[in-house]
Amino acid sequence: MPERTVTVGSRSGLHARPAKLFVQEAARHGAAVRIKVGDRPAVPATSMLAVLSLGVGHGAAVTLQAEGDGAEEALSALAELLSRDLDAEETTDA
Repeated sequence: MPERTVTVGSRSGLHARPAKLFVQEAARHGAAVRIKVGDRPAVPATSMLAVLSLGVGHGAAVTLQAEGDGAEEALSALAELLSRDLDAEETTDA
């Protein structure tokens, strides 16, 4: 199973808006994606509650795992997203 480790760039970590954007992006891909922190069990990246339950803060290293069609593409897109400071980016939601 392909894996990628990335440092979370958002100032608030994976909370509220950054977590929502991450979960939405994970759901867009056909691959089954999971996320974990340290030795804790991996959780589905498409579950907002599961992602929030990880309590990921700014600068934390998370490991993404994916399997299925498009696994590498999903990992690349999600790793790029997590590495950015999503809190500093403008919202386009109306």
